[in-house]
Amino acid sequence: MARFAFGLLKPKFPIPGGDISGKVEAVGKDVKEFQPGDDVFGDLSGCGWGGFAEYVSVPENALAIKPANISYEEAAAAPMAAVTALQSLRNKGKIQPGQNVLIYGASGGVGTFAVQIAKSFGTTVTAVCSTRNVEIAQSIGADHVIDYKKEDFAKQTKLYDLILAANGYQPISVYKDSLNPNGTFVQVGGSGSQMFQAMVMGPLISMTGNKKMVSFLQRANQEDLIFVKNLLEAGIIKPVIERSYDLNEVPAAFKYFEEGHSQGKVVITM
Repeated sequence: MARFAFGLLKPKFPIPGGDISGKVEAVGKDVKEFQPGDDVFGDLSGCGWGGFAEYVSVPENALAIKPANISYEEAAAAPMAAVTALQSLRNKGKIQPGQNVLIYGASGGVGTFAVQIAKSFGTTVTAVCSTRNVEIAQSIGADHVIDYKKEDFAKQTKLYDLILAANGYQPISVYKDSLNPNGTFVQVGGSGSQMFQAMVMGPLISMTGNKKMVSFLQRANQEDLIFVKNLLEAGIIKPVIERSYDLNEVPAAFKYFEEGHSQGKVVITM
């Protein structure tokens, strides 16, 4: 299915890479927000990709000024994942202070930001992850951690106002049973079957009851990127980076990332 968006017979965008951070080399005559020498970061998924290169040309609304208190690598780890977490929790999940929120897949790129952003909204956050990631979930502020290697999530009885599935493979019925009345489930990742159920069965469940089950696809947005920038500058959120690869090691980076066990983000350095 992805080939319809990214090219049927060959890649529509020959140079991959969405998240970037670096220094502005030059600007067009109509650019007003940036000037040469500015440190910036951004998400190129809405303007042709191409981040895995030494130079890239982008519209100014794809970028924001890089927070001065973080490195280029940390900045490059943030845009797509952090904005996805923000939009899914705030726009789709309608997150509110005082809610009980569960993040399934809390140790991945989106998940680590989702835990921190949910905490910034004044909620109580439960993180679901594997044994080796429990310490990471605790370090980024999760109030409670469920180790799915030791505890069957389908058998847990606590109910939540908002569930974000950033990873995992649970049937959608398990998430539904874990929601409070009027609760919301938002699917942004996970196994193929989980995504299919969320897209096909979710709307039906939402129409026949008081629980909402929705799928979400991130959209690059400069306003939300600036929101994330402010959180990074204030130290409210921080990127979790497990590994860095050189530019000539991109295939190895993809191979590792596609195994689905990376802790936080994997970064390509120049």
